[in-house]
Amino acid sequence: MLYVLLLFISALLAASSLSSAVAQEPSPAPAGKSAQAGQVSEIKLGYLRAYAPQLALSVLDVPPRDEGVAGAKVGVGDNNTTGTFLGQKFTLDVSEVRPDADVVPAFNDMISKGVLYVLADVSATQLLSIADVAREKGVLIFNVGATDDRLREEECRANIFHTAPTRTMLADGLAQYLIWKQWRRWVLVYGSHEPDKQFAEALRRAATRFGGEIVAEKEFTDTGTARRTDTGVVQIQRQMPVFTQGFPDHDVMLVADESEVFGTYVPFRTWIPRPVAGTAGLIPSAWHPASEQWGGTQIQNRFAKANGRRMLSKDMAAWTAARIIGEAATRTRSADPEKLAAFIRADDFSIAAFKGQKLTFRKWNWQLRQPIFLGDGRSVISTSPQEGFLHQFSELDTLGIDQPETQCVLK
Repeated sequence: MLYVLLLFISALLAASSLSSAVAQEPSPAPAGKSAQAGQVSEIKLGYLRAYAPQLALSVLDVPPRDEGVAGAKVGVGDNNTTGTFLGQKFTLDVSEVRPDADVVPAFNDMISKGVLYVLADVSATQLLSIADVAREKGVLIFNVGATDDRLREEECRANIFHTAPTRTMLADGLAQYLIWKQWRRWVLVYGSHEPDKQFAEALRRAATRFGGEIVAEKEFTDTGTARRTDTGVVQIQRQMPVFTQGFPDHDVMLVADESEVFGTYVPFRTWIPRPVAGTAGLIPSAWHPASEQWGGTQIQNRFAKANGRRMLSKDMAAWTAARIIGEAATRTRSADPEKLAAFIRADDFSIAAFKGQKLTFRKWNWQLRQPIFLGDGRSVISTSPQEGFLHQFSELDTLGIDQPETQCVLK
């Protein structure tokens, strides 16, 4: 009896060892493809960045040196966690240019190194300068930084996927919350630079779309001062109430100051006590560093461990782009951009990004559908789309330009 029992135990141990060995082997290559033992397929991602040190009215708002890049690196690391078992290795090549520079040489240099997937953190003009070249060379671009609606509308491209939200998506997310709160009368103050005016226009559109009323507007002209150094606390305390004096009765003051010239000085300094929202006060964004819902704690902790800070919106856009590439490569067992693009464009494609639901692309302009976070400097106040804003296909399409409104003709 003891002999039989020993034989049985030996058989179980042998079977367990065999199962462990099989479980640690990479998945077999798809039928019709030859795969050698230990063969690794390298998938090269590039991060093309337009960068220069930026000032902010508060030192707490100065962007981190590695904003965006840090998110991409964490995404590539996550890809390699799975890729190791499938014979895939993901790498990231980072290239920086000045914000006003020609990005074509840097882009071509990336491609010469074998990069076929580029995360673009550049201006709309710079992005368009490489879009057609990328298409000719079979390169996929993921826009992780530019919020310009024209990149998804009259200047849209079939080979550019957008993981950064648009200004209209951000404005609509904010407007929905204000309407949900029954704060319908708005005053709009905006900066004199072009990005400020574009966000102001997105806020006007949102007011028309959701039933808000902009009862007055005023432009804050940038006089070219040295911001923090030229403006003392006493001056701010005296000047901002005067600037916001004389408006008709309103519920909220909207601020459009992407250029960081005056917006941070508005909250708590208005002539009459009112909430402030827009680029200051209650701010719409693609991600919030305090978000912990829907598994957000996991990505926040992983990111903080790797980078020593919390995750910002551009980090999340870059992480999402890297994970989209990784998911497509994993599912297709391929490094071919055509196969990955076909997978991403498929009807059933989605990506999980710690935002409460799976995210999908709008097929008419390849903009990623995503919720918009509304928060102050310390916490998430709400997330849009808000309750009651319905849509026949996806409530996420209540944010930004919907398909019946689009001017995009993909080329």
